[in-house]
Amino acid sequence: MQIDGIHHISTMTGDGRAATEFATGVLGLRLAAKTVNQDAPDMYHLFFTDEDAQPGADLTMFEVRGLPRGRDGAGMVHRIGYRVADVDALAFWEQRLTRYGLPNRRVGDALWFEDPEGLGFELVVDDSPDEPLSAVHPRIPAEVALRGFAGVRLYSRNPGATATALEGPLGARRVDDPATVDRTGGAATGRAPLSAHELRSDRRGAHVLVDAAPEQRPLQGAGTVHHVAFGIREADYEAWDPHVRAAGLHTSGLVDRFYFHSIYFREPGGVLYELATDEPGFEARNPREEWGRKIILPPWLEPRRAEVEAGLQPIPDPREDWDPEELAATT
Repeated sequence: MQIDGIHHISTMTGDGRAATEFATGVLGLRLAAKTVNQDAPDMYHLFFTDEDAQPGADLTMFEVRGLPRGRDGAGMVHRIGYRVADVDALAFWEQRLTRYGLPNRRVGDALWFEDPEGLGFELVVDDSPDEPLSAVHPRIPAEVALRGFAGVRLYSRNPGATATALEGPLGARRVDDPATVDRTGGAATGRAPLSAHELRSDRRGAHVLVDAAPEQRPLQGAGTVHHVAFGIREADYEAWDPHVRAAGLHTSGLVDRFYFHSIYFREPGGVLYELATDEPGFEARNPREEWGRKIILPPWLEPRRAEVEAGLQPIPDPREDWDPEELAATT
């Protein structure tokens, strides 16, 4: 059984409409699905992806209207890494983020910034063999667009046990190459990660860096990561649950998430992990022409559509006002 890098990363927001403007308008991602949290259908679950909604580039956001800002601490992912093609792309993003009033800084060979709610990001030059996973945007040239996840940085309550869980049941490889640490900001900040790990298969890969946690108490809220999901194969799905349990970790069991099949567990350092399959996928569940336009509900919530939609703020399709000529020039 293999881990196919990062499948998706789920975050929290206090305003889904503003979060959509940031993810699509600033980062240039595609709103592939407006749906709801299946465990709390009064809450939006928004999916921002590459052009084809492939695993490996899927940033999702749970909306809790008016949710106060959170605070990163032990047991949380605190920074999301995206790949870009080269240093020219980093320069483009420096200028673009500054133009949108978002402070940013070079940290080693990476560009660090936060979204308006404080969610941490870093852009790193892509030295992987992975296929670029990019979305189309009329004002972001294809050669500088985000190319999918590079990895995550997390704070652990028990760094040694976190490393053991990554390298044991998940099969991660410990990375000792100083260039990897430098590329992700260790040398520039003087705060090299406690450990660095790579999860890689013949499909794709990602890094997980374990950082020393701050003294402050963690607080889940707007601008924080809820969980990180790693990719698994549909054929191996049922075997992963006993495999993780055999490592002494409690799991959710098998969970159908409509777009994919999942298993959840909390690693020993406190971070919530998910294992998610690629199938059935977004296009198998709703037509591409409806992406970003229609609120998608799983079959068991469809009879309650009027009730569910009444409790959600309108989020227009970010692409409805695109200039076709400008878009054609970009693509």
